[in-house]
Amino acid sequence: MAQAAASHAEPGVATGISGNIVGALAGFGAALAVGLIGSKAAEAVGRNPGAFGNILTLSIIGMALAEGLGIIAFFAVK
Repeated sequence: MAQAAASHAEPGVATGISGNIVGALAGFGAALAVGLIGSKAAEAVGRNPGAFGNILTLSIIGMALAEGLGIIAFFAVK
């Protein structure tokens, strides 16, 4: 009976590992989104330099939203 109880892992260990994986995926997703937004914004400015101000505004808003979702997801798993 004592051996059966000792063979079980603590429940907090598996939860901590899965939470770290989800946090890492949230950070990766946010970084990927910011990179894609930045590359597409640079491409758009290269095609139409006159729209630089509008593109910059929209890209900053998009990056802020992507980072915000990454931060929310990171704190939601902790």
